[in-house]
Amino acid sequence: MARPPRSLLLREDWPASVSRPLVSPLQPSVVYTVESPDALDAQYEGRTQGFTYAREGHPNAEVLAAMIGRMEGAETSVVTGSGMAAVGAAILGVVRAGDHVIGGTELYGRSLRLLSDELPRLGVETSLVDTTDAGAVAAAMRPETRLILVETVSNPTLRVADIAGISRLPGAGNRVLAVDNTFATPRGLRPLSVGADIVIHSVTKLLAGHSDATLGWVGTTDADLGAAIAGQVATWGLTASPFDCWLAERGLLSFDLRYERAAANAARLADALAAMPGVDRVLYPGRPDHPDHNRALGLLGGQGGNMVTFSIAGGRAAANRLVRAADGLAFAPTLGDIATVISHPASSSHRSLGADARTAMGISEGTFRVSVGVEPAGELVALFAAALQAASD
Repeated sequence: MARPPRSLLLREDWPASVSRPLVSPLQPSVVYTVESPDALDAQYEGRTQGFTYAREGHPNAEVLAAMIGRMEGAETSVVTGSGMAAVGAAILGVVRAGDHVIGGTELYGRSLRLLSDELPRLGVETSLVDTTDAGAVAAAMRPETRLILVETVSNPTLRVADIAGISRLPGAGNRVLAVDNTFATPRGLRPLSVGADIVIHSVTKLLAGHSDATLGWVGTTDADLGAAIAGQVATWGLTASPFDCWLAERGLLSFDLRYERAAANAARLADALAAMPGVDRVLYPGRPDHPDHNRALGLLGGQGGNMVTFSIAGGRAAANRLVRAADGLAFAPTLGDIATVISHPASSSHRSLGADARTAMGISEGTFRVSVGVEPAGELVALFAAALQAASD
């Protein structure tokens, strides 16, 4: 019996077709064949375009990177295996031992840990400041400051960074401004258009939108910076899965529709929560009582986004009662799903910071972050009203 070929791709009888697939093909191949060492040299030297090994790039990642790049106005970009891989790749592509990094005091918990614990042990000094105040950032800058990392809208307190003000600080050219735009999304802001050098996304969240793909993305308009970041992705093995890229591409096709519905729901829910008994505080950039509302109007064009944070009294016991009573709402440490998800920062995203650090950030045991989905708004308001009633009993 003749031995079957290793793959149809090694034969010349791959089915021919004059038509093209409507959906991008999923290509999970880890390795790619070439005709000769000279041909491989041509690929690596940039004289021809092709793929060699999936850790260094693959078709599904390039398709997804280009789609998000068009949304953000980036000229070069790369997809990574997670949002934190994107943050790490951006940092690794810019800083080295002896450099100084400034980060926001209200970054996502793992980003804070990366700056506070991991970078210092690698010889990189860090400072955490209030990035809603460009003056505070200026005061923290040093001659060796190489990178400033901010979130457009912080997690979970929804503070809006003064990106435009920070980008105008003296020292442009010596330091890089990297903006994590996950919460705002390109619909809220395109950071590269207001002075950012790098923009970062956890594609896992609202861009992909279905809680079934773990991905990140980093983009820039600087070709050299983009090449340095992409090199770190390949070297450190921060590569994205082809299947996850394929899933995220599907999710992006409905992004605009999901964003519009979720943001409208969030605005209505925020106003409803503010009027409900038992709610101590509501944070939503679209509300006039948000501390950065005026900046949100200017920077985000009035887009409040789909995230709402609120706090209740009663500590952990009340928080447990609320979650148990929130029948029909998912309780999980994620955001951006097509359905509404509630999370508890003190026990998830910011648990590693300790109670004092969380208190300083305005995160209590009664603080909840809501990633608002596309359900009927009236149903969401009723669900939260019932859960809050149970929490106060």
